[in-house]
Amino acid sequence: MADLRDAPGARRTVSSRTIHQGMVWDVVGEDVDLGEPGTVHREFVRHPGAVSVIVLDDEDRVLLLSQYRHPVRSVMWEPPAGLLDVEGEDPWTAARRELLEEADLEAGSWWVLADYVSSPGGSDETLRVFLARDVREVPEGRRHHRVAEESQIVCRWVPLDEAVTAVLAGQVRNPSAVVGVLAAATGRSRDWRDLRAPDVPLP
Repeated sequence: MADLRDAPGARRTVSSRTIHQGMVWDVVGEDVDLGEPGTVHREFVRHPGAVSVIVLDDEDRVLLLSQYRHPVRSVMWEPPAGLLDVEGEDPWTAARRELLEEADLEAGSWWVLADYVSSPGGSDETLRVFLARDVREVPEGRRHHRVAEESQIVCRWVPLDEAVTAVLAGQVRNPSAVVGVLAAATGRSRDWRDLRAPDVPLP
């Protein structure tokens, strides 16, 4: 299946303007020349991208955090995650930072588990899901002071099979949790032979 891959190939942008400039992401409108079908207008969210971390311990339990997400009015279970919003920071460094900030953990072993785009018809957000193992707690003096929604984070270690069941039952809906948990279960069933190095470039 070497030929089964998404193919980069941007169409010519005739014009582009920022419709709304937000705190984290913007909404832009662009006229795009599709060639024979003509020119179309598309509006989408321009996003810096994000990372998430599926942490597995020696008992194959996955670390999930509960956090309030206001747009969907829900407290959601999700892996440690965060934006690629630090100038010059690569995804692996961002993932290590987020694991420290949100879960007070460091990991000794890292791989890329999956890459995905959250909503390709409406956003350019690209997300990378890492797998982290050999974790340890960081000393009290190095822990991050969490504020706002992050101050109410609750951590739970869940057997991977139970997390898969929760995803398939529609009980866990955060996209990084869905993609990450199912990818981890699939990776385990294939003896982890498809994992990529943590520093491979984003597609």
